[in-house]
Amino acid sequence: MDYPSIIRTIIEPLVENPSALLIREMPGETKKQVTIIIVAENADTARLIGRRGAIADSLREVISIAGKQDGTRVYLKFESFNENKETSEE
Repeated sequence: MDYPSIIRTIIEPLVENPSALLIREMPGETKKQVTIIIVAENADTARLIGRRGAIADSLREVISIAGKQDGTRVYLKFESFNENKETSEE
């Protein structure tokens, strides 16, 4: 199953900058485990996690249901990056 595509379809409407989304599927410890890493801008990552993790929990629940069709355990990991990188001069 194409988990990154499923997740992209769900989260693109939720973020302000969908072109900056980076979604990668990484193999797990066994063949039946998959880790999906979602990388977005700081504000979008906060939006995807939600207050008290409510949105992240919902995303995990939806993708878990999709994984059960294949007998696969799917883990979601959220990371962020900031496009406005500050450099300090000494």
